[in-house]
Amino acid sequence: MILSDKKILEAIESGDIVIEPYDRDCLGTNSYDVHLGKWLANYRDPVLDARQHNQIDHFEIPEEGFVLRPGVLYLGVTQEYTETHHAVPFLEGKSSVGRLGIDIHATAGKGDVGFCNHWTLEISCTQPVRVYAGMPIGQLIYFMVEGEIERFYNKKSDAKYNARTDRPVESMMWKNRF
Repeated sequence: MILSDKKILEAIESGDIVIEPYDRDCLGTNSYDVHLGKWLANYRDPVLDARQHNQIDHFEIPEEGFVLRPGVLYLGVTQEYTETHHAVPFLEGKSSVGRLGIDIHATAGKGDVGFCNHWTLEISCTQPVRVYAGMPIGQLIYFMVEGEIERFYNKKSDAKYNARTDRPVESMMWKNRF
């Protein structure tokens, strides 16, 4: 079951959902709009290796915007820091962003209960498009959880994305054993 605007507000008031900065105007009927943060990143090497720690370079989006190019993976970040303690957050792109040919995630749209951080975005585009820091980029949708949680994400010692940062985070696949 998806949380309605009233249920999202109740969860914010109780501390079960944290959104910083919070703007009441960003609350939709059953979602909360998030914005593109000022940092993007690219991988240094043209060939990525799932068993290696692939390094990234961060750069700030200038005031005049930045042109995304097709065929390039950009890591972005939400302006908003979020915490979700008793619901499952899903991040989806806004339809207006999709209509510009921008995808904000390749596969990682679901967060875990207990995720506490800015969201790293896996941005790609179908044609060149200029983006700006602070532009609406996606929307968070919250699903109810049935049953008790045994291990919240922020309490897991092996969680790969717990370090709080307002910059995009590269893949930590290399930490897996395979």
